[in-house]
Amino acid sequence: MTSVRPYQLQGLPHEDCLTLFTRWAFRDGNEKRFPNLMRIGDEIVKKCRGIPLAVRTLGSLLFEKTEEREWMSVRDSEIWELETKENSILPLLKLSYNSLPPPLQRCLAFLSLYKKDTFHATDDVILFWMANGLLEHPKRDEEWEDVGNRYLKELWSRCFIQDVVQRRFYFVFKVHDLMHDLASDVSQKEFRTLYSQTDPIDEKVRHISFCDDQPLVNVPQDLKKRKHVRTVFLHQHPRNIDLSFLEFCVSKFKYLRSLRLNDESLEALPNSIGTLKHLRILDLRGCRKITKLPSSFSKLQSLIMLKMTRVDLVQLPDSFLSFIRLRSLEISIGAKDLKEIPAGLPHITSNIKSLCVSKSCVIAKKPQVSNQIRTPSGTKLWSNQFAHGTGRGRPTPGVEA
Repeated sequence: MTSVRPYQLQGLPHEDCLTLFTRWAFRDGNEKRFPNLMRIGDEIVKKCRGIPLAVRTLGSLLFEKTEEREWMSVRDSEIWELETKENSILPLLKLSYNSLPPPLQRCLAFLSLYKKDTFHATDDVILFWMANGLLEHPKRDEEWEDVGNRYLKELWSRCFIQDVVQRRFYFVFKVHDLMHDLASDVSQKEFRTLYSQTDPIDEKVRHISFCDDQPLVNVPQDLKKRKHVRTVFLHQHPRNIDLSFLEFCVSKFKYLRSLRLNDESLEALPNSIGTLKHLRILDLRGCRKITKLPSSFSKLQSLIMLKMTRVDLVQLPDSFLSFIRLRSLEISIGAKDLKEIPAGLPHITSNIKSLCVSKSCVIAKKPQVSNQIRTPSGTKLWSNQFAHGTGRGRPTPGVEA
């Protein structure tokens, strides 16, 4: 085996960076009206060292700001010295983060719990924010989903999320690795993403995401000492979750709001799951071996999102009729026909903005709600706002049918 000399990637040429910066900082052709700002912008671009993400982020930060002092404050910020010392662009990204309204700063921190380089469904993220009280109260004629869409639009316009793609009735997006690092950095000790079950867990942790691919048989020692956890995400496929781990989470974390399992080996839910009176998000997608729900399931009255696609339930229990707060419901039926669906199921759909009941394909949707991102009309509205409503001359994101 012969060694190969590493190839050193070069930054984007200055002229290309300046063009990119101009597209994000000005409306089309507007830069000609502000030659002084362009001179300051040229100096800012030189400090970005050819890194496109830094160029786009700072350009979006200065969008529609026409006061020279605002541009000079970015150019002369002490952050540049910190960036040079740390050899990282995270300090630069913090300039844009610091300008976010506090609610959006909080929402960005919650994105640190999601896996890197993975598409995330917008409705999942919005309801996760809602479950944790991050969304401001809707205005007149607005839904909670509209508020979440506004937050996502703002994060996209400032380059905190990217690669927005349409998937039939909804959208997905990614978080750039460096933006994910920023979200982790600003989330302090309240959030913890574990890449090893031996990683330390601070006593202030409230939200935990497991991203390692090892079976969860034994409860991590540090986790046994925590009792105020609000979120447990288990991302990897496939993995083996021992029922004792799940029973531990249910018994220990009485204020759990979000639980995401996604485990093909899990055969049942503990009957004690009904004690989680504060649970708002339950994601069991891919738990194929679960065919029946425990009798206490009906006690989960706070659920706003229930995802059970690829969970082959033999029948749908009457307990579903009690979930009057649900806003998103996805279920699969493993029976030969759909007579097992309770006759009263339509009566719980007054709040539901996303409904999917399937065998091998989607057979039921609720497409008439125009203000929800998963509906055809809502998708069009969201696409128009995000792709064309900023006026920054950037390319329209790719769309997948």
